Amino acid sequence: MKRLLALFTLVLPLALQAQSKLAQNIIDDFSNRTAYHYSLKNDSITGYIAEQLTRSGAGGIDVDATMFKLGDDQGAFEASLKYLYQYSDCNRQKFIENLKSMGLKNNSIFPIATFTANKYKDQSKDLLEDKKDFLVTYTGPNTGKTPPPAAVATVQHNADGSTTITGTTESTTESSVADTSSATAAADTRDWEVKPVFKTRNAEQLINMYGKENVILRDGSDISGNATGKNAFVVYPDTDNELQIEMDGDDGNTLLFSFEHTKWKTPFGLKPGDPLEKLLKINGRPFKFNGFEWTDSGLVSSWEGGQLNGKGVEIVLRANNTGDPKLYDQVTGDKSIRSDNGALKKLNVVIQSITFKSN
Repeated sequence: MKRLLALFTLVLPLALQAQSKLAQNIIDDFSNRTAYHYSLKNDSITGYIAEQLTRSGAGGIDVDATMFKLGDDQGAFEASLKYLYQYSDCNRQKFIENLKSMGLKNNSIFPIATFTANKYKDQSKDLLEDKKDFLVTYTGPNTGKTPPPAAVATVQHNADGSTTITGTTESTTESSVADTSSATAAADTRDWEVKPVFKTRNAEQLINMYGKENVILRDGSDISGNATGKNAFVVYPDTDNELQIEMDGDDGNTLLFSFEHTKWKTPFGLKPGDPLEKLLKINGRPFKFNGFEWTDSGLVSSWEGGQLNGKGVEIVLRANNTGDPKLYDQVTGDKSIRSDNGALKKLNVVIQSITFKSN
């Protein structure tokens, strides 16, 4: 008994420490991805963070330099997590989705989410009130910055999906990602119908349709953010209209949408951000999905013979209102949830991401 007590006494402080600190490789991963996205034009997440760091003073005199080396400034690093949490409406699932959209490694995402949610859980009300005031005068993201010569100049994309940023005396940044200003310009006149995309079979066809500057090649990921081991083409990368396409020859294409406010005219009119009620109406009957905060969280597991059954549609749901733990616990964990569960009405469940597979 004494030995068990001694072991518990030894392990408990280590466990608490693990919850209150992040490993350096995780800090570096977030720092690198933030720097990369800050070099993109009009990136909504890093633009928001940078402006909040500026207003709070946490970004220092030169916020641009800070954004390219968050890993070197613990105060700015933790503040950036706080403002990303605020940007995500202090919602853990939204926060995780935003980390995924930044391209962080899977083994970085959940430690950061746990660290941030625990650190700022008692500040949620104040953060949301501050966000409301902030948005009154916020004029939108102002990114697309060039790393300073003394800090960072090269953004390298590694095979494992990570990003390495190295210092040099040059003042320019090489990036394989398209200039999203071209995507913005095209958005005013382009036909956003996705049917032609299903018929494409190679990069040349996509480039002819959307322009070389608006199409990139990267490692594909499934609807839950897991690597598929396939190459994927991405149209209008890092914008609300980002569209990932995995081509499988005569077996058709799989299209992935993960951003709200997309202008694409999607099948069945379903898009990220749509409410659960709309999905229920289109399917015509209740369906089942995986419990939140677990493996393949929120993924629809069965359409239960509804209208979407066999239509090549995969959907992941998220709960926006997770403030009531007792209510939220009813639909979390390793279990199957029916879409007509009464608790879901108060949780503001919406579509997080969606894929369409052509036949």
